[in-house]
Amino acid sequence: MRLKISHVTTYSYDSPDHYALLQLRVTPRGGRGQKVIDWTSTITGGTKQVSFNDQFNNHVDLVLVDRDATTVEIRSEGIIETEDNAGVIGPNSGLAPVWMFTASTPATTLGPNLRKLVTQARRIEAENDLDRMHRLSAMILEQVPWRTGSTDSMTTAETALEAGEGVCQDHAHIMIAVARALGYAARYVSGYLLMEDRTEQDASHAWCEVCLDPLGWVGFDVSNGISPDDRYVRVALGLDYADASPIKGHRMGSGNEAMNVHLQVAQEPDQTQGQSGQQAQQQTSS
Repeated sequence: MRLKISHVTTYSYDSPDHYALLQLRVTPRGGRGQKVIDWTSTITGGTKQVSFNDQFNNHVDLVLVDRDATTVEIRSEGIIETEDNAGVIGPNSGLAPVWMFTASTPATTLGPNLRKLVTQARRIEAENDLDRMHRLSAMILEQVPWRTGSTDSMTTAETALEAGEGVCQDHAHIMIAVARALGYAARYVSGYLLMEDRTEQDASHAWCEVCLDPLGWVGFDVSNGISPDDRYVRVALGLDYADASPIKGHRMGSGNEAMNVHLQVAQEPDQTQGQSGQQAQQQTSS
């Protein structure tokens, strides 16, 4: 199907910063399961300095905020053509080798709660690795129900598991941590999800991918209990949220900052007829 996406992030400041640099990862990836038909990113209140692909092959734009700016708007929009591959991305590609995704990070470090979950996961009776990961995903969602506003971008997998609630970012971090402890390579993915009941959303989505023989990388959306299909758009990936966050910045200034996100994900009108498929309740982080 074809998805039309508009993602607008606005930063407002009490007073202009002395210096501010933004790192954007808001351009969808090409590759298996999706094709970028058209995509543009425009900046108001700042200027693009350079664009490049990072070690994970994410497209990155560096934006220098104007010295006198009290408002910065980042508008990314376009059309992506997707297909349903049941979450299978395939063999590893890019500069980062598979073994790199076995390393622990601050967000996925094992604590007592995660170690207990790893022990439970080792006892899972499964037909194969793919079945084991689906069962692990269901186990995580049962122990950490989705609840908006319960965590933030700095929450670790251990903290979310201890709290017993979280959002898609937390679910991804928990599954990544446990999968790595079980000996699998696992990575974080940020992107977009077409919702069945609305086009307006408060935030982008996140899930994880695990490398399984002989399939290669396979996606798991713990929050919705499925592997990504043609409603999903992959944007950036990495070891955890820090590598794949849509916008990351550095500021030198004393003013307060406020952020507002306006996101729309919709199916192209001329593609609506004849489309069918599972429409489960989707959740996104806030």
